[in-house]
Amino acid sequence: MADVTIKITDRDGVMHEVQAPTDMSMNIMEVVRAYELAPEGTIGVCGGMAMCASCQCYVLNDVELPEMGPDEDAMLGEAFYVKPNSRLGCQIPVTEDLEGLEIELAPES
Repeated sequence: MADVTIKITDRDGVMHEVQAPTDMSMNIMEVVRAYELAPEGTIGVCGGMAMCASCQCYVLNDVELPEMGPDEDAMLGEAFYVKPNSRLGCQIPVTEDLEGLEIELAPES
């Protein structure tokens, strides 16, 4: 397996093109944390359990993502700044299907 290229726009509006490994069972939230694209303690607060929405992001392009599960759907139903293209980064595993994904981190709530 190879790394995939993902474009992540941080909360300051700066776009970062990062390489995300597909062989480490990481998710988008963990990639954001690994590259320090959000201040520590502001993303992944619940540890990736779909219980806080601190890793909410907006999907900006048409890349096939896993279907949203009931926990993610329920959490987004209670979150702030939700848009039709909102997803929780912790619920998107890094796979080869994510090549070229473009996301923007939602504002901190």
